[in-house]
Amino acid sequence: MPKPHVLIAGAGIGGLTAALALLKRGIDVDVYEQATELREVGAGVQLSANGTRVLYELGVGDAVASLAVEAEGKEIRHWNTGRTWKLFDLGAVSIERYGYPYFTVYRPDLLGALADAVRAIKPTAIHLESRVAGFTQTSERVTLELENGRTVSGDLLIGADGVHSRIRHALFGDDRPEFTGLMAWRGIAPMTSLPAHLKRMVGTNWVGPGGHVVHYPLRRGEIMNFVGIIEGRAWLTESWSTRGTHEECATDFAGWHADIHAMIRNLQTPFKWALMGRPPRERWTVGRVTLLGDAAHPMLPLLAQGAVMSIEDGFILARALAAYDDDAPAALLRYESARRERTKRTVLGSAENAKRFHNPTLSEPGAAEAYIDREWTEQRVAERYEWLFTYDVTKILV
Repeated sequence: MPKPHVLIAGAGIGGLTAALALLKRGIDVDVYEQATELREVGAGVQLSANGTRVLYELGVGDAVASLAVEAEGKEIRHWNTGRTWKLFDLGAVSIERYGYPYFTVYRPDLLGALADAVRAIKPTAIHLESRVAGFTQTSERVTLELENGRTVSGDLLIGADGVHSRIRHALFGDDRPEFTGLMAWRGIAPMTSLPAHLKRMVGTNWVGPGGHVVHYPLRRGEIMNFVGIIEGRAWLTESWSTRGTHEECATDFAGWHADIHAMIRNLQTPFKWALMGRPPRERWTVGRVTLLGDAAHPMLPLLAQGAVMSIEDGFILARALAAYDDDAPAALLRYESARRERTKRTVLGSAENAKRFHNPTLSEPGAAEAYIDREWTEQRVAERYEWLFTYDVTKILV
């Protein structure tokens, strides 16, 4: 039987991972991306060992490593006293324990490595200026309709078109997200602009009453990624490209430690977006069409697993299609079945961290120290992260 021809809507991290994994298995792929150039928003992602395993399996691990930071560890800091607790060691410990490193990487760098690898196999695989308008499917084929008037046909369609997925909307209608009461700030700062004691190759999570801040180095330590999440702001725009001001961001974190404000002052451009909640989906496949990444299981950015889940999705999808290429719709259902419970647990775990990071107890230094000592014991940290980091995409049954 001939292998299927797969259409992918969206050339983000998940879509390109899927494309690369499929091409390496001899399955033809075309990726349709709305942007006029292949780029990602200027922000960072954390890639734990369960994600970097995929990158090395696909042959792009070294390319990503050359641009990333291999984080030495992660730590917890109190929002205004600055006291520090170790969360866990990484670096050589990650490789020894899980087999692969823990990277913090600039999104454009990761996207570029994946795109280069896709084009090395099929130079014409990525189609820019190709915004999806809709699709139709029969029992045998799928036809993707583009806003530029083109139509393209294939055996399968993968909706990797993000949290506002048009493919998901066409399959299941509006998802009616609910505002979580959380607003996020993001930005990057040149490392040279920061105080010397912040120029460390670690990931830091500041926890406080009603908010938290995460920062970590990117691009070989040349820039610092900043994400700050705060409660109580009535901001409902779910977009990563809405600009705010340094003054507004600083006001949201009034009373927080001077290190936080040093980073805010030096952000190149502060962006803000509303965090919207969506319950885990029980289904994301219909016939010859399925979803991947944020289109299938959008989650809050509180467990550092959003990008990694889409990377895992792409690899497992390719394994399923390679194993059941004589029955492509069945392969999509096997992929969905293999991913449903893991991604559901990750969505729920991400939401649960908001309560942990923002606990009112953190307002009082004495009570806060006891709270952090209790919530971030080695045992509790292992319970929250070991099941994530030990996952092996090459061995999961599909």
